[in-house]
Amino acid sequence: MPLRPFLRGLPYMTWFLNTFLPITNDLLVGFRATVKLFSLTLLFSLPLGLLISFGSMSKIKPISWLVRTIVWIIRGTPLMLQLIVIYYGPGLLFNMPLMERFLAALVAFVINYACYFSEIYRGGIESISKGQYEAGQVLGLTKTQTFFKVVLLQVIKRIIPPMSNEIITLVKDTSLARIIAVYEIIWSAERFIKLKGLIWPLFYTGAFYLVFCGVLTLLFGYIEKKMSYFRS
Repeated sequence: MPLRPFLRGLPYMTWFLNTFLPITNDLLVGFRATVKLFSLTLLFSLPLGLLISFGSMSKIKPISWLVRTIVWIIRGTPLMLQLIVIYYGPGLLFNMPLMERFLAALVAFVINYACYFSEIYRGGIESISKGQYEAGQVLGLTKTQTFFKVVLLQVIKRIIPPMSNEIITLVKDTSLARIIAVYEIIWSAERFIKLKGLIWPLFYTGAFYLVFCGVLTLLFGYIEKKMSYFRS
């Protein structure tokens, strides 16, 4: 006797095969978009945040003032508002065609998180004593060489805890992309409320976020242990 028709005769198996698996597959499609947005945001915002931190610490006052003002605006306004402005703003203000939805979401997330990361970088860099730079000069290193060969690894060690918090927050903030109709896991689950009157897929998305954040927590714990040879 074929196994699948037999299993379909069992009530719970019928529900599992006809409802749970199709919904899981649909949520996985949305989750892939969530992971893609998360990964690309990190890829671009981490180095951009470092550049912004250099600008905010610049000894040229107009540059540092301008950069810090931009960071203040981005950190002081909701990410949801920034998503709407970046997606609709160019078209309404300059009569430009609307940006592709995922690209608009990516630009908003990169700018937002780069500004948050820049403040973490700045705090980490400024926490290193000037004696480190003086020691580098004694050894014949330039300021740039001292930063990348001596200071940077110590900065990374110090910023891992606050950076990990921001990155885990980013995982959950990706759900805001649905504001401009980017198909991600929460929107995928909301479809089943409208189409089938099912609310449990919305709660089911929590398992995806918990697993994702759990993996990141373990990863950052591992990185912290690897960096423990730097003592404050």
